[in-house]
Amino acid sequence: MTTTIDARSSWPLIVIAAVLVVLFVPFSSTVMGVRYTYTLRTVAIGGALLGAVSGAIGSFAVLRKESLLGDALSHAALPGVAVAFLVAGRELGALLVGAGLTSLLGVAAIRVMTGYTRIKEDAAMGIVLTGWFAAGIMGLTYIQGRPDASQAGLDSFIFGQAASIVRSDVFLLAAVSTVAIVLLITFWKQFKLITFNAEFAGANGFNVTLWSALLSTLVVVAIVMGLQLAGVVLMVGMLIAPGVAARQWTTKLEAMVPLAAIIGAAAGGIGAVLSAVDRNLPTGPMIIVTASAIVAISVLFAPQRGVVWVVLTRWRDARRFAMRTVLRDVYHYVHDHSASVAGVPDSFIAGVRGRPGRRALNRLLARRMLRKTIDADTGTRWNLTETGQRVASEDARNQSLWDMYREAGLRLDLPVIAEQRDRDIRALLPPQAIDALTDLLGDKEGEPRVRY
Repeated sequence: MTTTIDARSSWPLIVIAAVLVVLFVPFSSTVMGVRYTYTLRTVAIGGALLGAVSGAIGSFAVLRKESLLGDALSHAALPGVAVAFLVAGRELGALLVGAGLTSLLGVAAIRVMTGYTRIKEDAAMGIVLTGWFAAGIMGLTYIQGRPDASQAGLDSFIFGQAASIVRSDVFLLAAVSTVAIVLLITFWKQFKLITFNAEFAGANGFNVTLWSALLSTLVVVAIVMGLQLAGVVLMVGMLIAPGVAARQWTTKLEAMVPLAAIIGAAAGGIGAVLSAVDRNLPTGPMIIVTASAIVAISVLFAPQRGVVWVVLTRWRDARRFAMRTVLRDVYHYVHDHSASVAGVPDSFIAGVRGRPGRRALNRLLARRMLRKTIDADTGTRWNLTETGQRVASEDARNQSLWDMYREAGLRLDLPVIAEQRDRDIRALLPPQAIDALTDLLGDKEGEPRVRY
């Protein structure tokens, strides 16, 4: 039975991840020859801050299965940029406020469509995503067709333009990120409850609509702050990727959120530094590529959940199952044919289990549970060793107890447990229950009651 990393055991992993992120700075400077100029420091710090707050907030979107919501809201920000430009010009604050307002309008549109119509949530998000983004493209096209040059570079909000970030932008990002994290910590219980059991929260008096709206507002804040760095197209990757990666390493929200924040900070900072190695590499896409690489590593190598771990576990379980079934075959054959002296013919195992059975025979031989004899007349035969006899008889007794539990468990009013025949039933039932089953088993205690 597999177990995943809990919150307490995740903290060493979180500390190690944070240390590795910090050590990347001297590594990149010494090994990669990166020079941390004013521009690179500003962009890297901004990317790290954006990644941290996006990872923390995006974790809730991942768990609530609202990943598409981040994509819809990031695209919904574009028409706000166009409208804000027409009203207030190139003032960054005004552009971000406009982006935030249309994103919130997108949230409201999604809630109205899902709450008052039969439109499903994914369809509503798709409508907002395409409709708002199309409106934004039309607005930018209209603006760029004007005779003045003040609109130059406005389309950078689509894919981001990290090089335009200045120190004041970093201070603004740090302040907004701090407020968002404080809100996240302050209302942690409410956000956690509506994430995992919204119906229970509503039944206990929580205003689920209000807390969902606040959480969506935090998502909008993260998206708006990332528009200048990653743009409306790529910002969803910054919001979702850290949470997806962190989810592979832990099952506890208390560990997932800080781990996602660290992964996001690593993706933002390292991606910005890597883009400086070659001036032809855009910063925003490089940040998302770095985040995607971390996701790929997590999906492949995370303990218990990673693809490599799962494949190795299945391979190991298949080997154990083959060994267990072959050992049972030998034990039953000996019991049924009184062949303890002559042994079990090799052809019997090969005919029943095929090539996996032959490999299992060799593994049991290596573990000294079977011994092999070759005779010119009788051919190759297999016998149980003392160790093999003990293990097989204990397994047969365990199977017999499981059979008796299935037959008489309800009649004896024994505790209800899931039938897991590969586990020792004595570890799952109290001693009194085992004694009752043993009494019913009687003289058949050591006999193999089940044929495999």
